[in-house]
Amino acid sequence: MVRRPVAWVVAVVLFGEAFGIAAVNWFLGVVVDRQDMSLAGLDPDVMSTSSKIGGVVFGLYFAFCGLVALLVALRNRPPAGFGRILLISAAVVHGLLGAFAWGLLGWPQFLFMVVVLALIVLLLMTYDRRPGPVADEPQDAPGGDGGSPVTPPPAPSAS
Repeated sequence: MVRRPVAWVVAVVLFGEAFGIAAVNWFLGVVVDRQDMSLAGLDPDVMSTSSKIGGVVFGLYFAFCGLVALLVALRNRPPAGFGRILLISAAVVHGLLGAFAWGLLGWPQFLFMVVVLALIVLLLMTYDRRPGPVADEPQDAPGGDGGSPVTPPPAPSAS
């Protein structure tokens, strides 16, 4: 099965993204702070602090998504409840980031975001729950032999 390896790959990729997003935003905050840059009259200290806080928050979000994928890989059970919602939101975020990447950065970054999106969707779909038996269909018919298959009528003879 591909379920566990996909979950491991998704966990590793999301942990890597968490570190990368946090590091890039922290670096941008340091650059803004050292250059004393301002954008439309905004205070540089506020811009630097908000970039660092945003990077940490976004990095923690991806790390938590990676933790959900890691737990799925370790337990070999589908994500449930909040974890499933978190992975669905991560898929939506990667779809939006892919759209922005196509317009602002180029096709290699778009391709990376689409691959991560596909991995998350594959993780969610491979652990999708199978529907049980339909409640309207009785398992054992009364008066029968316990639900044995119905034998077809004999074919008409050619006489």
